[in-house]
Amino acid sequence: MNLEKLFHLKENHTDVKTEVMAGITTFMTMAYILAVNPSVLSASGMDSGAVFTATALASAIATLLMAAFSNYPFVLAPGMGLNAYFAYTVVLSMGYTWEMALAAVFVEGIIFLALSLTNVREQIFNSIPMNLKYAVSAGIGLFIAFIGLQNAKIVVDSATLVGMYSFKASVANGLFHSEGITVLLALIGVLITGVLLVKGVKGNILWGILITWALGIVCQLTGIYQVNPDAGCYSLLPDFSNGIAVPSLAPTFMKMDFSRVASLDFVVVMFAFLFVDMFDTLGTLIGVASKANMLDEQGRLPRIRGALLSDSIGTAVGAVLGTSTTTTFVESASGVAEGGRTGLTAVVSAILFALSLFLSPIFLAIPSFATAPALIVVGFLMLTSILKVNFADYTEAIPAYIAVIAMPFMYSISEGIAMGVISYVAINLVTGKAKEKHITPLMYVLAVLFVLKYILL
Repeated sequence: MNLEKLFHLKENHTDVKTEVMAGITTFMTMAYILAVNPSVLSASGMDSGAVFTATALASAIATLLMAAFSNYPFVLAPGMGLNAYFAYTVVLSMGYTWEMALAAVFVEGIIFLALSLTNVREQIFNSIPMNLKYAVSAGIGLFIAFIGLQNAKIVVDSATLVGMYSFKASVANGLFHSEGITVLLALIGVLITGVLLVKGVKGNILWGILITWALGIVCQLTGIYQVNPDAGCYSLLPDFSNGIAVPSLAPTFMKMDFSRVASLDFVVVMFAFLFVDMFDTLGTLIGVASKANMLDEQGRLPRIRGALLSDSIGTAVGAVLGTSTTTTFVESASGVAEGGRTGLTAVVSAILFALSLFLSPIFLAIPSFATAPALIVVGFLMLTSILKVNFADYTEAIPAYIAVIAMPFMYSISEGIAMGVISYVAINLVTGKAKEKHITPLMYVLAVLFVLKYILL
């Protein structure tokens, strides 16, 4: 097979060795999703083994499509933030079954596919103010960090709604050697991941998970950590008793439930998936492409349609397999930083995702206290987009602020989006800035729809 002819390596000022190293680097920085996604989605009642298989397969398929349709070094996987919205908002807060949530993801993927084949996608993208887009990313960051803090039990229920975990109480209750030590390990894990990030270590998030997990295993082997299933504290050692087998997809494959597809709340959920997926994807593509100098003179990305097609098909395929929205990962920037410029980088990452299917006992043994630091640090990385908000203009900054704080405090990404859109339109209308801001008709439609949601639902 002639890789040069297939990926136009010379034309893109790269070679096979550089592309392979870039693909490995991107996979290393993203592989944490193989441990985190089953952990997050299993909270909705899904089988973690099946979710692991769906995650690896959806990532491999969507990433191969990216290489085929656009020849870009972008890698896809079920997105952080969207998986949290799926499990904690749609299923646990709104009362949907996970089968209905998968149906919403599938419908969103099909609509995104239709939008990717037309110019509607650009119109929607252009209608949402840039400051609000930055706010959505920052708000998701806080939401993910909050979930990480809860998963590690660093933050717990208290008389003040939330409070810090009490080590003193865990000692008194005899829970320090099962629960308390894991909270301590999670806090150490955040520091370790932070140090690795500062040092610029490749795959810092994955290394943070593995080191935290390894410390846990050392604690288990020395008796400092004691297995206590009643407290949700299980063995940290991988179980290879069934050999190296790929977990069955059967519990999640084709399990979508379309029974509520005609209801207004289904439309709201589907739109929230679509909104976040679309703006996350476009933001990631533009951000990573600009780092790689792939944008043209007008700041546009050539072959963007192919990139969006792979994203939307990946989402629909992922829903069929049994995972939340598959999207382009911002961690693709790590491969680009290593010199990746073509679809060969994506192909290498896709192959590694496929090979990881045979290592399921390792990824499924990784406990939530080891993946929580990853959520907290990814939250930090997403929060940095708040720096791009124009705080000098209050008509832009206040709606952005409302969108950001609504997500963690209301425990919902879609509420943050709704509050941001409504407040943006209302504040600019009342202060007479609407014409000056060129608020699009689509923004007014969105604001009205969100208001109706609160009245009718």
